[in-house]
Amino acid sequence: MATHDNTEQVTDTTDEAVGWESKLRYFLNSDFVRSAPYWGIPFVLMSIAVYGGIGYNFAISFTDYEGLGTPDYSTLDLEMYTQALSSDAFISAAQNNLVLLVGFTTICLVLGLFLAVLLDHGIRFSEKFQTVYLLPMSLSFVVTAQLWLWMFNVESGILNLVVTTLGFNPVDWLGNPSIALGAVIFALIWQFSGYTMVVYLAGLQSIPDDQFEAARVDGASIIRTYLRIIVPQLKEASVSAAVVLMVFALKAFTFLYALVGRYRPPNGTDILATLMVRRAFKFGEWAYSAAIATMLLIMALGVIGPYLYYQYKQGSL
Repeated sequence: MATHDNTEQVTDTTDEAVGWESKLRYFLNSDFVRSAPYWGIPFVLMSIAVYGGIGYNFAISFTDYEGLGTPDYSTLDLEMYTQALSSDAFISAAQNNLVLLVGFTTICLVLGLFLAVLLDHGIRFSEKFQTVYLLPMSLSFVVTAQLWLWMFNVESGILNLVVTTLGFNPVDWLGNPSIALGAVIFALIWQFSGYTMVVYLAGLQSIPDDQFEAARVDGASIIRTYLRIIVPQLKEASVSAAVVLMVFALKAFTFLYALVGRYRPPNGTDILATLMVRRAFKFGEWAYSAAIATMLLIMALGVIGPYLYYQYKQGSL
């Protein structure tokens, strides 16, 4: 009886070994492993450059590193995070970031949807209008910033020419802290509304015409048709466009730097990205800037994470 039990155990062990050997052979012969010489080296280099940089930034945020010598890792603490969260400059930049994120994203989505509906409804010269609306998106942030710097010029800018023609005094669009952030948001909306228009237009064109016909037969107006039937089907387009817009709003450093050509943006427009770069390169406070960068990364992950989870639940990942 004991001999029979031992034989069964040996058989089970042998079958298990054969199973693992078969799985290992299948894995080694898979396209993933066979293509490793082509993607492996770029993946390792990218991991070192990207994730290594993130890890190094995270590590020095717990030190008092000021850019000279080697960071001292003997005493790690949260002093830089505490200092940032209690700083008026950080709080003001975070508030501006929130206003930029919410205002810029919301208006871009609404305006892009409105333009997409007009184009989808077959207005005259729709193809030409689509090209005109999308053109700003093809411009670099530096070009856009210089264009709007000229538009906002107090003495010769087009906006102030219109304002003075209407009988009002010239407006210092970027010099007045109470309206400077609004002016920046307006310029960014001009550049990105074309992007949201294209995203929504692609979603509208994927909706069958039968739904419009059925709504028309039921006597629904065009506005009710879009609000009750069409717009709810654009949820995925809205989510994907909103994620791109919000991530850009968190790191709109390039546009603000190109607008004035220095680390300090116009009063009232300082955001976390500009504060981070200024404290690092102008004041040499690398650990403090690393702490801000880490918090910016967490904010970005807070935007992208739910989106990726939503895509995963939808089966798109």
